[in-house]
Amino acid sequence: MDTTAHTPQNFEERLIWKAITGTWVVYLFGGLYLLAPLIGWYLVGVILWRGYSQNEFTPRRRRVRVFAVPLIWSAGMLVLLLALILGHIDFGLPVSQLIKSSLGWAKGWALMAVFIMIGASLDIRPRVLARAGNRLALQTLCLIPLFQIAPLIHIPGHFYVSPLFMLGGPGPEFFSVDLYSVSYDSPSARWSFFSPWAPAAGMVANVYLIIALQDRSAIWKAIGIASCVCICWMSQSRLALVALIAVPAITSVLSGLTRPRILFASTFVATSAGLLIGQLTELMDAANAKFVAVRAASSRVRATLGRIALQRWQDEAPIFGHGAVERGPHIVEYMPIGSHHTWYGLLFVKGAVGFASLAMPMLVNFVELILKAQSSRTARGGLAMLITLLLYTFGENLEILVYQFWPGLLLIGRASRQHFHSPFARPFDSSSFSEANANAF
Repeated sequence: MDTTAHTPQNFEERLIWKAITGTWVVYLFGGLYLLAPLIGWYLVGVILWRGYSQNEFTPRRRRVRVFAVPLIWSAGMLVLLLALILGHIDFGLPVSQLIKSSLGWAKGWALMAVFIMIGASLDIRPRVLARAGNRLALQTLCLIPLFQIAPLIHIPGHFYVSPLFMLGGPGPEFFSVDLYSVSYDSPSARWSFFSPWAPAAGMVANVYLIIALQDRSAIWKAIGIASCVCICWMSQSRLALVALIAVPAITSVLSGLTRPRILFASTFVATSAGLLIGQLTELMDAANAKFVAVRAASSRVRATLGRIALQRWQDEAPIFGHGAVERGPHIVEYMPIGSHHTWYGLLFVKGAVGFASLAMPMLVNFVELILKAQSSRTARGGLAMLITLLLYTFGENLEILVYQFWPGLLLIGRASRQHFHSPFARPFDSSSFSEANANAF
């Protein structure tokens, strides 16, 4: 067995390895919100320097290459910055607010393109990502007994807010160190782990689950899966539990479109659904009602925030948006308008231009990954990651949580390095697809 397969072999792999495996240490200092932008923009500098200085004598593995889809992501995020600037101008916001918002863009939306570009242009192997993520999973599993015991013996859930908060950020919760929390609509404890709130922890768990499945060791893979399932359960996030089941299933279907079994099964399911459309509609309505009833107050707030954002976007700023977030009224617990939903947030803050600037790169990337996933394990992981992010656009604001799920963006970028191989160009390899099916990717 190759003992170096999961060991960092170059500078960028060592940096990513230390950042992921040191997550809990950085969290204790309240530095996670600042860590991701520092790593991202520093590695962009590395890409630019290597691209400038490379020549025909540069070793192949150190050469910087540029790929189309990461460039499309970069263009989309730059258009978001343009919409941000024009929105500030339209509403006469002060220059100080524009500077603050631009810095927020550099630590938020820009990082979407930055980490996808890093994953594509630098040599960061998925196996190294997987082993680093699974080591973090092991650390988390060891801490879970403490998290469970803390509310039972009345240890305070909130410890402190890091002084790093003074360097700038969306709010104190991004620099807060907590054991657990009690939400306004439920008396029971919820755990956010190293995330700013519990549902975000469920999202990060689903991201690390996909990364964990890239590990070739059954033991480490099991550790990663166990940790992610525990986090999803303890976060009490409904969307996290749905994603835990839905993402592998959807990925398995979309990555096997050239397989006769998948095609026949899809045809059978579609035909059956057409015949049973009435019963299925009633079943889905009942399931949705139960889903909403689990956390009725939270669902009400989310729905109201969405309606306010949509109405004000249509009436006040349909093209470039309002330029900045606004605090909501009492009916939504004063939460920012457009939060809890990426698309509503984009429409409110950056208008139709901002909406399209995210939708287009996601669509192009989605098509690319479906095509590549028919014959590439890495592309299957990237496809699963993009499906997870797409699912969470309807429950979280991606911009504000990029600093949490950035390792998943590296995997999407890595998939862009894969060459497209037509599954019809060579004999069908049943063993490779069997392995993929066993991993759900």
